[in-house]
Amino acid sequence: MMVPLAEALDEGLFGGKATQLGASLRAGLPVPPGFALSVDRVQAIVDGDAAALDEAFHHAAKLEAFAVRSSAVGEDGAGASFAGQHDTVLDVRSREGLLDAIRRVWASGRTASAQAYRDRMRLTGAPRMAIVVQQLVASEMAGVMFTRNPMTGADERVIEAAWGLGEVVVAGLVTPDRYRVIREGHVLERSAGDKDIAIRSLAGGGTAEQAVAPHLVSALCLGDAELAALNALACLCETHHGAGPHDLEFAFGGGRLYLLQCRSITRAGAP
Repeated sequence: MMVPLAEALDEGLFGGKATQLGASLRAGLPVPPGFALSVDRVQAIVDGDAAALDEAFHHAAKLEAFAVRSSAVGEDGAGASFAGQHDTVLDVRSREGLLDAIRRVWASGRTASAQAYRDRMRLTGAPRMAIVVQQLVASEMAGVMFTRNPMTGADERVIEAAWGLGEVVVAGLVTPDRYRVIREGHVLERSAGDKDIAIRSLAGGGTAEQAVAPHLVSALCLGDAELAALNALACLCETHHGAGPHDLEFAFGGGRLYLLQCRSITRAGAP
């Protein structure tokens, strides 16, 4: 089954990430458009169903450049996040690229590391991988935000950000800028990181690490307007997804803020 992302309602079919993003879209949050492939549809494509792949690419091509993201059943839930375990493939543009990305994401759910995580979480049965295909945000700045401090439990937003696509932060390739903002909007901390590389899209598709201009390596990438927008987004996520705490991925592209992920934090410090 393949449905527009806003119609991904069943976590058992479409996984946690798709259903969370679908709920965010229905709530009017700034999620990039896309669609969800069910567990069975992903398996069919991996097994060589050309018609299923053709249908998926017909819809993906409308997005021009797109990201292929994992949405395993049990992923991004209250009990298990699978953070860092499953692959995301960025800036896909062709039918063969889509097939390769789907196979890669499917396989990432079956690695020794992912299985060890499943064992720790006491999840039984074979991995069930659904997939989200979304329009790629060619971001100038991107990163992650915790709606509460994940180390102390304090009621403050903790934001890490860098130049380019957010994978540079998620993958730990740079020391990102760090910000702490209370929900009333006051900024408690602005700490510049060491952002010497950025991940950016290539003209023909795909991404590459590129050197950041020297004057930007230690320059803060988020200003007051961006921090205010992120704090407002955190409030909206708490309104629509519960008090949290939540772990968000975000991107700023073309002057707009986009929500790429909203999942529960499965382990946080005591208040």
